[in-house]
Amino acid sequence: METRLIVYAVFAAVYLGLIAGRIPRLAADRTGIVLLGAIILAVTGFADPAEGGLGVDIPTILLLFSFMIISAQLRLGGFYSLVSRKIAALEMSSGSFLAVLIGTSAGLSALLSNDIVCLAMTPVLIQGCVRKGRDPVPYLLALACSANIGSAATLIGNPQVMLFGQSLSLGFARYTIFAVVPVILSLALCWLIISRDLAYTSPDMITLSLPEDQPFIPWQTKKGLAVLAVVVGFFVLTPLPRDMVALAGAAVLLTSRTMASRKTLGLVDWQLLVLFIGLFIINRSFSDAGGMEAIGAMLSRLGISLRSSGWLFGVCAVLSNLVSNVPAVMLLLSLAPDPSSGPLLAIVSTFAGNLLVVGSIANIIVLDQAAASGVKISWERHARTGIPVTLASLAVAAVWLAAFSW
Repeated sequence: METRLIVYAVFAAVYLGLIAGRIPRLAADRTGIVLLGAIILAVTGFADPAEGGLGVDIPTILLLFSFMIISAQLRLGGFYSLVSRKIAALEMSSGSFLAVLIGTSAGLSALLSNDIVCLAMTPVLIQGCVRKGRDPVPYLLALACSANIGSAATLIGNPQVMLFGQSLSLGFARYTIFAVVPVILSLALCWLIISRDLAYTSPDMITLSLPEDQPFIPWQTKKGLAVLAVVVGFFVLTPLPRDMVALAGAAVLLTSRTMASRKTLGLVDWQLLVLFIGLFIINRSFSDAGGMEAIGAMLSRLGISLRSSGWLFGVCAVLSNLVSNVPAVMLLLSLAPDPSSGPLLAIVSTFAGNLLVVGSIANIIVLDQAAASGVKISWERHARTGIPVTLASLAVAAVWLAAFSW
């Protein structure tokens, strides 16, 4: 009983820390909080690596790592900067420019990490907007919102969707066919909502402080795009394990005569990988101690059944904005492991990430990158766009999921 209480206490402290975003009197961020919890469980013997008690889903970690390598290749090749410059240089109306930005951001995020897309495109987009006399704020919010929405279109668009695809063995092509309609409709509503803001904004005097632009290297970009196309082709056409296919693609990119592997590996989001590994350890220990069963029983007493798609939809949307969507889906995956719940959790957790800044890492990246470039976006300003975009996209998802079952 004492052992169980200790595991419960660590689990509760970690998830409360994820909600608060920090530990009082310590400088630990969310990743640090999760890592501390995992270390406590490991060194005290509640998570025993010798007996396979860590519970880390290695295929998911390998898939996530491999796509970070592919994204890093394209970033170092200047692909993202080139695309951003091309978009920023377009001569068209504000509404048309917004539509191109949303479509491009969503399309790239569907095949690559939405976080990387936001990281690479934000500074160049700001520069282009200021040069054209456009207020960059609504376009930056459109970048974040569309990257989140678009990343739900495939099983490689964001970390939580990768987790669902791997853990529940969802079919790549089947999932994309199922998800693409609510994604496209939600993107259209995103454009409609944000386009209304364009008439009421004007560019402020902005002192730009932009990082050095990444030069375009055609061969490295072509190499990265070719590997991406082959990997996705294998996903669609073969039953081979996706983690091994992606890992082979990453290996090809790391065998370069001109691009040092340390540069590529330097762009890997090790913080996110550590967050994933730590949450696997914590959730597995909590489950082994009977915690997931206890939560299920408590929810049942409250009349909440996660086997009901309605309850699962609501809990997922709320939890994604309390602890961020990655920890939320890892927890819910343990409570609702039915493969039929996978598409619902993937779409809802991703769409819900637009509600508040903390709902998605992509939101935080855009706001942090904007602030570093001299553009301040408050959480209230984000919420004025994020809340209606989220409610609209979740309404689309609710109708779609009610009308068509997986």
